[in-house]
Amino acid sequence: MHQQPASELDKRFNTPLPLPQDQQCPGDSPAAAIETSHRRSLEYGLRADDRPDFSPMARAELSVLIEQNRLLHAHAVPAMETLYQQIINTHNMVILTDANGVIVHSLGDADFLEKANRVALAPGVAWSEQSKGTNAIGTAIAEKQATLVHANQHYLSVNHFLTCSAAPITDHQGNVVGVLDVSGDQRSFHRHTMALVRMSALMIENQMFAAAFEDAITLHFHARPEFIGTLMEGIASFSPGGRFLSANRNGLFQLGLSFAALQSHTFSSLFGLPVSALYDHYRTASPGLLNLCMHSGVRVLGRAQLRLQHGVHTLGGQHEAAAAPPAPYPGAQGAQGQAARRLSGLRYLNTGDPQIELLINKVNKVLGRDIPILIMGETGTGKELLAQAIHNDSPRAMGPFIAVNCASIPETLIESELFGYEDGAFTGARKKGAVGKILQANGGTLFLDEIGDMPFSLQARLLRVLQERMVTPLGSDKSITVNVELICATNHNLRERMARGLFRDDLYYRLNGLVVKLPPLRERTDLETVVKKFLATESNGGRYAVSPEVLKLFMRHKWPGNFRQLTNLLRTAIIMAGDDHEISLLHMPDDFLDDIDSEHGAQAGAFAGADRMVACGTRLEEMEHNVILKSLEANGGNVSATARALGVSRNTIYRKVPNLK
Repeated sequence: MHQQPASELDKRFNTPLPLPQDQQCPGDSPAAAIETSHRRSLEYGLRADDRPDFSPMARAELSVLIEQNRLLHAHAVPAMETLYQQIINTHNMVILTDANGVIVHSLGDADFLEKANRVALAPGVAWSEQSKGTNAIGTAIAEKQATLVHANQHYLSVNHFLTCSAAPITDHQGNVVGVLDVSGDQRSFHRHTMALVRMSALMIENQMFAAAFEDAITLHFHARPEFIGTLMEGIASFSPGGRFLSANRNGLFQLGLSFAALQSHTFSSLFGLPVSALYDHYRTASPGLLNLCMHSGVRVLGRAQLRLQHGVHTLGGQHEAAAAPPAPYPGAQGAQGQAARRLSGLRYLNTGDPQIELLINKVNKVLGRDIPILIMGETGTGKELLAQAIHNDSPRAMGPFIAVNCASIPETLIESELFGYEDGAFTGARKKGAVGKILQANGGTLFLDEIGDMPFSLQARLLRVLQERMVTPLGSDKSITVNVELICATNHNLRERMARGLFRDDLYYRLNGLVVKLPPLRERTDLETVVKKFLATESNGGRYAVSPEVLKLFMRHKWPGNFRQLTNLLRTAIIMAGDDHEISLLHMPDDFLDDIDSEHGAQAGAFAGADRMVACGTRLEEMEHNVILKSLEANGGNVSATARALGVSRNTIYRKVPNLK
């Protein structure tokens, strides 16, 4: 183990840091914490002038790492995008690591990436203190607190050009599961960066908390009502019987008890209200905020989510409807898809197209005004994604978002799906019945996709529910009050269907409070931005881009499948590109290129075919060149030995690698 003289360590701390006094962040990284970290670095056997191993792990290992941290990755990426938009063009990058400090995802300014690559601020590289000495990521993990490491506060001299602000991300049990970091050129330091990082880390923690307790009673509370729904709110989750499960950071602070002490508490003992009263409160048509008194005597206001795994919870012998967690939207899978639903907002959809910007401005004006929204557009234009974003930006964001595709449910089942049913309502009905989608959406948003395909016989019953705000399950004589926000979508012209007698006039005029139309992909001006954004979020830590030739084809294509077609194409292209990181014609599927040919005639087809041949030829030349270089390296630069090993002449080697001459 290398030992650095104590005098050198003392000298390091006596050297003034280049951080201006008026820009220091008191409490972020006290000198004592940095000094302690430097001493740990010494104990790890590191020297200040070391050049550590900057090589990333193999691609296969990185894929495994991302899979192991898929929940963290899924919840963090949207927050990282938002954070990056706030610091873009400031010579910085946003970094996510796992609990051991290994980078799993990053976003950065192009002008800083070259410098970052010198010290391997890239996916698959470890930034623990054991590996890189004192640095914001590793020290935040060691200290379990937000850490700022600026310039020569870094232990390794090679990292002195950096300024880094990092905050640990903890799970619902307080365990560090990752780190969010902003690193940049030390000359670009800004005092607000740490605050942004802390807020973003807290946002990720809250989203992970919500995902961990989707099937529980979750209370959002604060003494001031305007803070409910913000990062300042306390969040606490309870079992269906009211037993305390967990609380977020702000929740623990407001409750004034440790996590261990809270394990013996219940909802009633903490907030002075029986759980049954929650259900009574949320059965009303317009439930307001709960008025609660904490065990400490402090009064707070709260809003509860009643998402129970089985949809119905029995209290006092009565069945109480509760909202079930929403199913992932088409195209999204698993935790990542669900996280995308929770985290997406209207601002994420505004990528530069003036039509979309105008649409979002219209929607923002009616949020929370109880005005139904009807979304028109071709298939695949993102109608459900827009509906989810509207919900997430609305006052009902903490309530359920329930999506129903009226075209995909058999006509014989759609009535029971929407309205639910009692035990024995029909042959084959589940024992104890089932809660319908409308009741599941109580307190939140009901999204009826492909509303134009709803059977005519059910349209009158849906209209009655919307007007009376009451639902009567099949086989029941009891009506239940519901409070839902309604968003509908269709790719049909509803006025034409009305004229043909396929859609009720009165239902149409009940649904079209605000009608917006999503333009097809071929009419949008932000295709390049959309492609870049998709590649940044879907590449599992790799940095991919499309070649200019491919981008030209994208601009020419009619995209009959719209975003659904584009996303599937790019996902496949990323896999085909592998380590190339630039998606070229070689990585495009033949059916896509055939579509381009057919759209633009024989001349375009001849050019596309020529382009494919050129691309393939170029790729083969690159492969030959790389094989020869690797063989030369293996043979110590000996051209004759390389020629023998490859079974070619020495002249071939010189021709393929002209710089050897």
